[in-house]
Amino acid sequence: MRSITKLSLVILLLASAGYSASTSAQSDDLFASIRKAGEVKVALASLPPYMEVSPTGEAKGVVVEWQSQVLKGMGLPPLKGVLTDYPAMIPGLLAHQYDYAGAGLNITEASCKTVLFSRPTYAAQIGLFVLPGNPKHLTSVADLARRPDVKVSVIRSSGQYEYLQKKELKPEQISFVPDAQAGVATVTGGRVDAFIIGQFTVSNPKQKGVEVVVDKESPVYASGVVFRKEDVKFRDAFNQQYSKLFENGFMRELWKRYFPENGEEILDLYSKFAKASDVVPSCE
Repeated sequence: MRSITKLSLVILLLASAGYSASTSAQSDDLFASIRKAGEVKVALASLPPYMEVSPTGEAKGVVVEWQSQVLKGMGLPPLKGVLTDYPAMIPGLLAHQYDYAGAGLNITEASCKTVLFSRPTYAAQIGLFVLPGNPKHLTSVADLARRPDVKVSVIRSSGQYEYLQKKELKPEQISFVPDAQAGVATVTGGRVDAFIIGQFTVSNPKQKGVEVVVDKESPVYASGVVFRKEDVKFRDAFNQQYSKLFENGFMRELWKRYFPENGEEILDLYSKFAKASDVVPSCE
């Protein structure tokens, strides 16, 4: 009986060692596959000047510039953009359609159960993008809940949608859009009274025919780059290089160049968070 117990222990230890080795190898697979491919496939959205992708996969914008620096610091080949709708990003990532999702997804408790997030890449309170002059005199999401006649649009996978649900907006008040451009179009086209998203997401709103009302009652939402759970080593190496860009001043100069009016304000808000768990404690 004792010998059987010892044998079982040995088998258990060997199995555990094998599992650890397998897990380690799996986490290193992304580095190897990227080097073999000669490019890093990254899910991006169409949201200039943050990011935009040509039909051939050439990407540009503030998000692309700093992620290219991060990948260079990791000793990896260049970034190739894969234009993707926000709601499809996590399913596509889990299906290995790209190496990571770089567009910036809201860090939420629900998402953290299935994926990993980088250090936050953006943060903001909720913005209500309305027609110039704010004809419905909207001030906050709580205000919307008290006015069932008001219609809004939102991205279904966003933290802002979760907030609308918490504030008990009626389903018939809400329309879903795939991205910010579509959200703005619902307002300028008269289909809704406000598009709900982060306060800085729509750059140069006046040029696009809207203005932003910041919901001062709302929490600060943050977003980050998204990785598969098995790619934790890759995520950690990404975070290490990303943090260096804050330390050497690269990020501040980048945001000032792209957003001379409020770039530093955006950076100062999200750079307070050093890791995803600073935003949502349950995140790894």
